[in-house]
Amino acid sequence: MKREKTIEALSIVGAFLSQFKTKSTQKKSNTLNDTFYEAFSSAICSAKIHNGWFEEAQVRRAVFSISDWLTISSLTNWVSEYPKVNTPKQIGLVMAGNIPLVGFHDFVSVLVSGNNVLLKLSSDDKILLPLLVKMLVFLDKEFSNRIDITDVRLQNFDAVIATGSNNTARYFHHYFGKYPHIIRKNRNSIAVLDGSETQAELSALGDDIFSYFGLGCRNVSKIYIPKNYNFTKLFDALYSFKGIANNKKYANNVDYYRALFLMGGNKILENGFLLIREDDSLASPISMLHYEYYDRLDDLKITLENLKDQIQCIVTKLSVPNSFAFGTSQYPKLTDYADGVDTMKFLTSL
Repeated sequence: MKREKTIEALSIVGAFLSQFKTKSTQKKSNTLNDTFYEAFSSAICSAKIHNGWFEEAQVRRAVFSISDWLTISSLTNWVSEYPKVNTPKQIGLVMAGNIPLVGFHDFVSVLVSGNNVLLKLSSDDKILLPLLVKMLVFLDKEFSNRIDITDVRLQNFDAVIATGSNNTARYFHHYFGKYPHIIRKNRNSIAVLDGSETQAELSALGDDIFSYFGLGCRNVSKIYIPKNYNFTKLFDALYSFKGIANNKKYANNVDYYRALFLMGGNKILENGFLLIREDDSLASPISMLHYEYYDRLDDLKITLENLKDQIQCIVTKLSVPNSFAFGTSQYPKLTDYADGVDTMKFLTSL
């Protein structure tokens, strides 16, 4: 299948997905609507039945973010620097399920690179992507020969991209180590503040913290702050996110960790829906934000450089290399590769 045909089909899917930003987003004219509009609307609304974290608003957010990638211009510009694959390889994709459609970038990368996909879906996210696959096959039956979904252990593949926890990564290395591979482990994102942030900037930081309930590797789980930082200003800016505790799973985390740390005599700050604790670890439990003090920004930059293999994103307005603006960590571009590994370069050089 020519790359141009793949991109054209993906762009039609992208235009279709752009209709689902909110319930009130205006329905557009799209080739896929008659067959798939109602089914996809239903899948968005019922996703929480299969995964309690997949609130409708969060699913819509993920779907609309993906639609921004899937335009002819964006896809064409992205892949223009990579060679075309003349002999397609079978690429096994082991998907994570922490946030809706989290592995979609890998899926698109395999298709536009000219390779074929063998999908192993996460049990936590197995509703939406099969529907998107059906849309591609509806647009061009050749996709049925390029995309396969399996419920069993991957077999008959040439290379693999697998995403999971640090524990599952050990299994992945054992099973997939003899094949060309990209194996991703746990990463976390951090923010660097200096106290001069405006309320608007701190509110945007709230989006980096709370989107997808903090379950993504691009969610900020820790902040670095100067001594004598004013937490009241931060809490005031984050108050608009209080509705996150309406999710029972999230609220249970708040109650559990509040009790756990208070009984242990640990000092925490809280506002009813977010617990803040001083801790060296980059990873924090759901509903908790870690913080650590720094003295000099230049020294902190050295620290962060040493931790780069554990960090997915750095959010700040300060002069820190490879950082994101407040409120943008969950809106990666096609060229923002997970773990900094160029997936397209890997796929086109097999």
